[in-house]
Amino acid sequence: MQKFNAGDMTDCPLFDGIFEFAQLYTGASIDGAIKLNNDETDIAINWSGGLHHAKKSEASGFCYINDIVLAILELLKVHARVLYIDIDVHHGDGVEEAFYCTDRVMTFSLHKYGDFFPGTGHIKDVGAKAGTGYSVNAPLTSGMTDKAYEDIFKPVMNKIMEIFRPGAVVLQCGADSLTGDRLGCFNLSLKGHAECVKYVKSFNVPTLVLGGGGYTIRNVARCWAYETSVLLDQPVSNNIPYNDYFEYYAPDYELHLTPEPRENLNTEASLEAVRVELLQQLQELKGAPSVQMQEVPPQFNLNKEDIYAEGMNDGGPEDDEREKGNGRTSKGMGDGIRRAHPAEFYDGDKDQ
Repeated sequence: MQKFNAGDMTDCPLFDGIFEFAQLYTGASIDGAIKLNNDETDIAINWSGGLHHAKKSEASGFCYINDIVLAILELLKVHARVLYIDIDVHHGDGVEEAFYCTDRVMTFSLHKYGDFFPGTGHIKDVGAKAGTGYSVNAPLTSGMTDKAYEDIFKPVMNKIMEIFRPGAVVLQCGADSLTGDRLGCFNLSLKGHAECVKYVKSFNVPTLVLGGGGYTIRNVARCWAYETSVLLDQPVSNNIPYNDYFEYYAPDYELHLTPEPRENLNTEASLEAVRVELLQQLQELKGAPSVQMQEVPPQFNLNKEDIYAEGMNDGGPEDDEREKGNGRTSKGMGDGIRRAHPAEFYDGDKDQ
């Protein structure tokens, strides 16, 4: 397994059920792409997907199968051009590598660069051969705020849509770019992170929305719950309703996060330089590339009755939901003490 960067002493440990896990999150992304291709939906969401580091022949960075690449390949059966956007704190290296030499997929990644995993994503990495100019990288450093992030994202995104004119968009919403993440170093609020989602949605292009990184679990749940509401145009209360995991959100039990009082190491001058260079890179492209007539691979033969059979009773009287009391706290609406999730490490009272 070491040959494929999996197992002990790697960042992709083996665990019981790993194959089924990979099947489920990858299959969900492909299924979302199929629904977009068949005009069954305008927006498809798979929060379990977005594992952007995996390569063709190796796992990497907690990512075993690159569901994003497989979903984009499915979208390319119907759409001449696909845009991939990555707002994870880490560079989307696996996706960029897969499409580095083609002009049919443009990748746009905003990420921490410099002494930070995976070490790729320099602003000069613009693609090769036919794909020259179609890899768009915004290398940033620690402390990114909502406004600084928006000032990079929106102008570049607007130019991409004007020049590239994609038929479909894949948006990776890694939550490790939020404030307080255990591995990330940006300082975004939920509203700042979700503003990118809202802006992409405003272009009214078929969109596959995926999850990704995120290592403070309670904030990942906050983020993707809020961004689901943004995608559905359904406002949600800032007060988290009582649920089985209510105590994890102590002491305030609120949805939104307050950015940390820390310095943004991205200066106005450095951000302006990145923005100007990326806009210049896009301006030099010769408009949206065309695609020659070619044989299109057949669609998956899906038996919908089998697909939906397992969830046919969801929400009905025969729903196999768990017992109401299972996993609930014993003190009503909580006692203000945050409970430790078994997948997180806690360092005592100072850990926020």
